[in-house]
Amino acid sequence: MRVVEVTAYGGPEVLRMAHRPEPEAGAVPGEVRVKLKATTVNKADLAIRAGEYADVMPDLKPPFVLGFDFVGRLLDPAPGLAAGQRVAGFVPWFQRPGRGTYAEVITVDPVWLAPVPDEVDVVDAASVPFSSQAAHQALEHLALPEGSVVFISGASGVVGRFAVQHAAERGLRVIALSHEGGEGELKVLGAEHVVRRDGPEVVVAEVLRHAPEGVHGVFDPARMADPLLAVVKDGGVFIAGHESSVPEAERDIRTHAFSTASDGARLKEILERVAERRLTTQVADVLPLEEAAEGHRRAESGGRLGRIVLVM
Repeated sequence: MRVVEVTAYGGPEVLRMAHRPEPEAGAVPGEVRVKLKATTVNKADLAIRAGEYADVMPDLKPPFVLGFDFVGRLLDPAPGLAAGQRVAGFVPWFQRPGRGTYAEVITVDPVWLAPVPDEVDVVDAASVPFSSQAAHQALEHLALPEGSVVFISGASGVVGRFAVQHAAERGLRVIALSHEGGEGELKVLGAEHVVRRDGPEVVVAEVLRHAPEGVHGVFDPARMADPLLAVVKDGGVFIAGHESSVPEAERDIRTHAFSTASDGARLKEILERVAERRLTTQVADVLPLEEAAEGHRRAESGGRLGRIVLVM
């Protein structure tokens, strides 16, 4: 089978197509095989490839395979799922470093799997698993009651966009940070107020203009970090987009990051809402797997809203 390997730490040019033996049924106890139709380029893929995690994963040596999201056909039956069924999910890559989804066949824990409704195409399905669950689980960590005010940074990004929709479904009042030109769409998705991206002082002032007493919570996938504490009420909550951007707590504000768990049952509910058009996803580009390096270049260049999808 074809895989894309990281051959050394560095830029996109270190990604190379290679061939590996296809895993046989039962090769990994407790896991089932999926023949992939698509995967995605994730920010974490870029950081891993560049060597940003090399010090904390010293046993991981190239060549290895990147990739989190996947959609494909199940090759082996799993609880509640039949062989041949379309499934999606995401691999918790850091729990099994190097065994990613830039490959034609992968093995996965069945609890990561969700059936893909007929109404959801392969490309859209691939863009949903990690981003939607990261956003959903961030809101669960915020644990705000209906009617609370939440500020979501990076709301035009893939995770932030889902967070706006999930928050609105929960009855939260959303203030969203938008890229220029994205204000109207974010309001359609459920934001009550939209703040245009600018310097931290301007953003803080604009958020406080809409919520003079401060917001009950912040979800910060854009990693603005410390400056945003100024918009949070005493005793509020701040959920960071990454462990490196957790601000130091003050005024009894609860601050922390979290690791997104791969939850097939929750993903099933999310994909059903996508099929019903109650949730929308966004795809920036679609490329063949063999152009993974180009996908990384485009992701690093910025300016693309939505997930870059690699198809087999």
